[in-house]
Formats: sequence, structure tokens, C-alpha cells
Amino acid sequence: MASPRIEQGASSTRSDHIARVLLLAAMLAAAWLLWSGFFKPLLLALGVFSCVLVIYLSLRMRLFDSEAFALRFSLRLFRFWLWLAKEIVLSSLEVARVVLNPKLPISPSVVEFETRCDHPVDRVILGNSITLTPGTLTLRIEGNRIAVHSLTQAGAEDVLSGRMDQHVAGLRGDVDRSAGAENTVADPRA
Repeated sequence: MASPRIEQGASSTRSDHIARVLLLAAMLAAAWLLWSGFFKPLLLALGVFSCVLVIYLSLRMRLFDSEAFALRFSLRLFRFWLWLAKEIVLSSLEVARVVLNPKLPISPSVVEFETRCDHPVDRVILGNSITLTPGTLTLRIEGNRIAVHSLTQAGAEDVLSGRMDQHVAGLRGDVDRSAGAENTVADPRA
């Protein structure tokens, strides 16, 4: 009787594996179609070839068995992407306002903070999200400490507020929202 359970568990794992492969295939195809903008047969064939090649290499590298795919695609992730897109637009407008101001009111600084993200993939997502937001650049991630360069004091304060950290930590749904973070500001000229 133990044998059917093992087979059932293996079947469940195999179906999860297939679902991840199909999800990646769908996302790659959607990205290719959205970014290329061309629907000519040759370009579509090249897109299919590229997607199949990426999936083949991912399977050969056993990426679907590793921690890289630990974050599941869920409604939380899509809400995070929408929130991040809004933050990118708002930050772009702020940086444009600062750059177009004749007085150029910049106050570059380096800030460090302790992230709430325990998973390495989450810390990478946080670092990349900070870098995608205009006016900020992730300099270093060491353990749970992240160093960020900010173009303005307002940008530094926004990073130290922990909003982005909280959103990324919330992707897994098991974040303690009351946890505080230790933050520091360093003068880049020092």
C-alpha cells in the first residue's frame, strides 16, 4: 500500500514540474510577442526557437529543481509587478523633475538597511527592484544587509521607509509586517 502513495507523490511532483515548464514557456512566448511587436512568420519561428532553446537549457541545468523557482507565480506576484511599475513611473517623474531643475537639487547618499527578506531569491528581487527604480542603485547585498546609492534625500528616505522591502517580503505571504529594520545613512563623500 505504500507504493501507490510514492507513485502519487511522484506524479504530483512531475505534474508540478510540467506546470512550471509550461508557465515558463507561456511567459517567454508572451514576452517575445510583446517586445518584438512583429508577427512575420520568420520572426515568429525565431521566437519559438528561442523559447524552446531556453526551456531546453533550463531543463538541462535542472533549474526547475532548484531554489530559483521557489517563488510561485501567484496573484501576489502580479500585484507586486503592478505596484513596482507604478513606483518606476513615479520615480522617473521625480528624477526628471530634479534633472530639469536649473538648480539641480541632488543630494547623493548611500544608505544601508537590514531587509526582512530571508530567502536569497527575495533579496535579489529586492535589489533588482531598487535598481529598476530611477534614482536608486543597489550597490551591495551581504546577507540581510543591502547598501543603496540614492540621487536625492527623498529617494534615500523612501528606501529606508521599507515599503519596497515589505512588498517583496510579502510575496511569499509569511512576512512579519511589524518587524523593524536597522537603517543607516552614509555620506558618499566620506
